[in-house]
Amino acid sequence: MPAFLFRLVPPRPDFPLTMDDEERSVMVDHVAYWTRLTEQGRVAAFGPVVDPAGAYGIGIIVADDLSGAERLRDDDPAIHSSHGFRTEILPMAALVTPAGPIDVD
Repeated sequence: MPAFLFRLVPPRPDFPLTMDDEERSVMVDHVAYWTRLTEQGRVAAFGPVVDPAGAYGIGIIVADDLSGAERLRDDDPAIHSSHGFRTEILPMAALVTPAGPIDVD
């Protein structure tokens, strides 16, 4: 099953340090959503990246195809919000997990 790198780019580089209460609430819902997907085996891993150029989040999605990965993105509470998040989804050539490789062909 194919794997995809999901990148969630927040509306500003210092977002984790400057989010207001409404943005924080959206992020709580976002984390709950991705946690459920991980528990269901639809996401191999996810979390925030502390990049000096600006923080962002990543997820490793396991889906039948790009459309399946896009559907997971489209249901993300951060994307439903009006805060200006953007995303990138890129196919992975291979995915190796502690349980072994996942066939991405």
